[in-house]
Amino acid sequence: MRDTEVEILTARDVPLGGPRAMTVRRTLPQRARTTIGAWCFADHYGPDQVAESGGMDVAPHPHTGLQTASWLFTGEIEHRDSLGVHAFVRPGELNLMTGGHGISHSEVSTPDTTILHGVQLWVALPDAHRHAPRDFQHHAPESFRVDGAELRVFLGTLAGETSPVNTFTPLLGAELLLDPGATVTFDVDPAFEHGLLVDEGDVRFDGALLRPAQLGYAATGRTTLTLVNESADRARAVLLGGTPFEEDLVIWWNFIARSDAEIRQAREDWMTGDRFGEVHGYPGDRLPAPELPTVPLKARHNPR
Repeated sequence: MRDTEVEILTARDVPLGGPRAMTVRRTLPQRARTTIGAWCFADHYGPDQVAESGGMDVAPHPHTGLQTASWLFTGEIEHRDSLGVHAFVRPGELNLMTGGHGISHSEVSTPDTTILHGVQLWVALPDAHRHAPRDFQHHAPESFRVDGAELRVFLGTLAGETSPVNTFTPLLGAELLLDPGATVTFDVDPAFEHGLLVDEGDVRFDGALLRPAQLGYAATGRTTLTLVNESADRARAVLLGGTPFEEDLVIWWNFIARSDAEIRQAREDWMTGDRFGEVHGYPGDRLPAPELPTVPLKARHNPR
């Protein structure tokens, strides 16, 4: 049965990246909701004037049990990782990095970037693949129009367009630019739950009004989703979706695991071992892991 209610999640401000931290708006995870599909992390930042904010300078840091999906609206970020990849994140282009058993990377806005604006997303890997080897995929989807909107589909399928990027669970990721006053209806997979993160404008998402930096959640059972741009200007949003992720997750710092013991081992490996490899070319030291809490870390899950 379709749940007609749309849940509205409000972002909280979080410093990102150690001593030269920039501030991001985080809507996932939070107490009300841990995942939307396998999407387990959503940071939204900018538009920031780099001359004032200092831009992004995140020293080498580790990841386990996840994929990172980088998507920019404005600016450019230099990416280096322990797979040996040296790449750039540019507007309208997806960089998807897999750090199952362990990977490390750095992220730095380039010197020519004056405005930095985009989203950083994580995908939780399912149990069967959470120790997957390091990987990196790049995709620059073509933009196309449907009635009243311009789309770029970077993961999954929407409006007849399918991304070639491989994922470990069924996912959807797309940037939507809605014309002023436009109403757009998409056919969607009823097995998917969906989230709409609004960047610019006021957008009504299946009846619920979302303002910039808010994330609307729509449960499974829908065969269509209707978006209405209630702004006099263009609106921009990122649509996320996937089949519900039923596994409990232990999330701490940059690690996703299934137990407190796994998190503690990952931290120890980052501080003392070579599990995560080396990032070459970053002009500085890597980030040290924060201290762990003295009490055991608890698993997160969605309301049941």
